[in-house]
Amino acid sequence: MDPILKTEDLTISFGGHVAVDGVSLEVKPNTFKSIIGPNGAGKTTFFNLLSGQLKPTKGKVIFKGTDITNLSPTIRTRKGIGRSFQITNVFPNLTVLENVRLAVQSQKNVFYNMYRHVNQDPTMKEIAMNWLEKVLLDNKAHTLAKNLAHGEKRKLELAMLLALETELLLLDEPTAGMSLEEVPAILDVIRKLKEEKNRTIILIEHKMDMVLDLSDSLMVLFHGELLADGSPEEIMNNELVQSAYLGGLSHDAS
Repeated sequence: MDPILKTEDLTISFGGHVAVDGVSLEVKPNTFKSIIGPNGAGKTTFFNLLSGQLKPTKGKVIFKGTDITNLSPTIRTRKGIGRSFQITNVFPNLTVLENVRLAVQSQKNVFYNMYRHVNQDPTMKEIAMNWLEKVLLDNKAHTLAKNLAHGEKRKLELAMLLALETELLLLDEPTAGMSLEEVPAILDVIRKLKEEKNRTIILIEHKMDMVLDLSDSLMVLFHGELLADGSPEEIMNNELVQSAYLGGLSHDAS
């Protein structure tokens, strides 16, 4: 099976600092891969290279067999790559339904008119509501996004990514900033997405119990280099990983 995502010698330097150093990786379609690593490992920088927020110093990003290294984030989204951020990215003064409807219309290249009542466009509304049901937010459809709890905003952001019909989801710490009470709900949504097996998910997350529970495979970054890539069991039993990462270095920053 050909990989849906492939990087070749992916590298980026900022001045004299090499933040991602020669990472070559393959991700199979419809699998769940997590990226772990200690403070300063380059995880979020690697995500920024995949999604197009940063351009590499050298190397390539290949999506579904096509070199996308020089494509903008917008074009990558059009091709099926969706990226969430550590900070939620929603339209606070639109309702939950309008946020997702905007994403649906963007995906279908339909001009969005916020002054047109959503009920005048039942097809778009129905599609948007289906995505809200998937993330367990249909009961908040007519709530302004700014009035949602933090965990609900993360679910809304996920619904918007799904509405873009993304084949590859890049989830950057989806539980960041959540209370303990909010975490199980977003975990349930992500688990259900995985079980559908119709999209590829790459996750950055510091909660090791979550990572081990959800992941088909893990990649470990250390000082920008790919230290290891394998099943959760292989990674947890890898002596190099244990000494470099699991042996007590900080888990709290990217």
